[in-house]
Amino acid sequence: MKKLLNRRIAIVAVAVIATVAFFSFKSGDDRNFQIAKNLDIFNAIVKELDMFYVDTIDPNKTIREGIDNMLYTLDPYTEYYPEEDQSELEQMIKGSFGGIGSYIAYNTKLKRSMISEPFEGTPAAKAGLKAGDILMEIDGKDLAGKNNAEVSQMLRGQAGTSFKLKIERPNVKGGRTPMEFTIVRESIQNPAIPYTAVLDNNIGYIGLSTFSGNPSKEFKKAFLDLKKQGATSLVIDLRSNGGGLLDEAVEIANYFLPRGKVIVTTKGKIKQASNTYKTLREPLDLDIPIAVLVNSGTASASEILSGSLQDLDRAVIVGNRTFGKGLVQVPRSLPYGGTMKVTTSKYYIPSGRCVQAIDYKHRNEDGSVGTIPDSLTKVFYTAAGREVRDGGGVMPDITIKQEKLPNILFYLVRDNLIFDYATQYCLKHPTIVAPEKFEVTDADYNDFKALVKKADFKYDQQSEKILKTLKEAAEFEGYMDDASEEFKVLEKKLNHNLDRDLDYFSTDIKKMIATEIIKRYYYQRGNIIQQLKDDDGLKEAMKILNDPVKYKEMLSAPVAKNKEIFFKYR
Repeated sequence: MKKLLNRRIAIVAVAVIATVAFFSFKSGDDRNFQIAKNLDIFNAIVKELDMFYVDTIDPNKTIREGIDNMLYTLDPYTEYYPEEDQSELEQMIKGSFGGIGSYIAYNTKLKRSMISEPFEGTPAAKAGLKAGDILMEIDGKDLAGKNNAEVSQMLRGQAGTSFKLKIERPNVKGGRTPMEFTIVRESIQNPAIPYTAVLDNNIGYIGLSTFSGNPSKEFKKAFLDLKKQGATSLVIDLRSNGGGLLDEAVEIANYFLPRGKVIVTTKGKIKQASNTYKTLREPLDLDIPIAVLVNSGTASASEILSGSLQDLDRAVIVGNRTFGKGLVQVPRSLPYGGTMKVTTSKYYIPSGRCVQAIDYKHRNEDGSVGTIPDSLTKVFYTAAGREVRDGGGVMPDITIKQEKLPNILFYLVRDNLIFDYATQYCLKHPTIVAPEKFEVTDADYNDFKALVKKADFKYDQQSEKILKTLKEAAEFEGYMDDASEEFKVLEKKLNHNLDRDLDYFSTDIKKMIATEIIKRYYYQRGNIIQQLKDDDGLKEAMKILNDPVKYKEMLSAPVAKNKEIFFKYR
């Protein structure tokens, strides 16, 4: 009886201790309790599903979707990479991967992937693959039914490994010739600087496509080479540069700024996420006039470089408002070879502003997010006292009107008609003149129009859609009787006319055809030369660099009052 009583007392004591521990844990550290509680619930749900759900669940798929949906509620840059996806993360950081070096595209008519653009000097180009080649088999495995992502995964692999690729190449007779290649994969590093040149009036041009890998080393060499060639001013093209490594942006900024300048500061929840990055070396050139080209695709590290040069009044920014990514990610190792790329901090450029445009913390009730409205952004000041704002990317000093491409061009590209014409053109022309001199002639364009008509090309006209909607609204509201004659006149004028549209928009269509043809012969470098021929952003950058008085004026405080405000609040 005594033993039983002691046992009961022991059980009660354990229960009391557990209860006290439970409530003290809960009340003392509610956050940790909530995390532990929900992890237990998640674990229990997975086990219950595995045991009792009517169908057998795939644990990898089910849990991965749970992870992805959890991360989706944060920001799009916090991502989980399981062991099998580590090469994707490595490519993002290093800017390289094992493969053949070519873009591929999906041919909707043939329902197969095809080579769309091999890169110069890569295994694809060395083997003789050409744009338009239809991918049939890899090591005997039929590629029918596979999407681009699946085919791309099969083309990639460890550098040094080889595989057999069977393709069908379009021929002059309109058919396709089967061909087979043995290709050895290499480490593919997309060029950080695909094109440099000395333009008119000794203006140097450097196109910088990424901050992954080690672009600062390439940039330094390119800049010094341009100076040897006589460049006395510089255009840095950061358009559509999605960023990369923060350190690389700081290093390139250091080439044009004095030692000891703060370029960027990161601020996070923990001490390790908060850092200050300064220029550590002597600059290459403190005086050369600089214009930086930006657009809505200029993001992250590109915004650190362009924003810091603006804040320190070292360059004139030309183009359109940048993307607005002011968040910093750090890879964190996870069990079983996985990695999570997690947002740990926001970054702030020299004026003290953060360029983050989207507020992921305060979501709408439906879970959607929106950009920070201009009315809620704050004013900051550059070193000279010029006004700049946070919360919406980097606003250029000179804004370029964005070009609107015609609707018909979208459909011509979507249906591969420009691509197919370029393929046929290359079959008939083994060589072409240098990209600087190449033009699509009227005879060439007539051939293209014949191809479009033969393909029975159909496309939507926005004006027709809008007119139809307007008619429906007029009928619904009772205006149709009085407006019927006007609608008939409009319908006649807005009648779908392919010949008229091909002629009316011929300038834009010819440019796109020329671009597609040139890159078949001169690769990415030729493509850039063609794009820069009639580039409004570049023209404006060159204009300001050719006007030293205006350049200096733009980088100075507009009025003395701004300087007083700047020094008061610094």
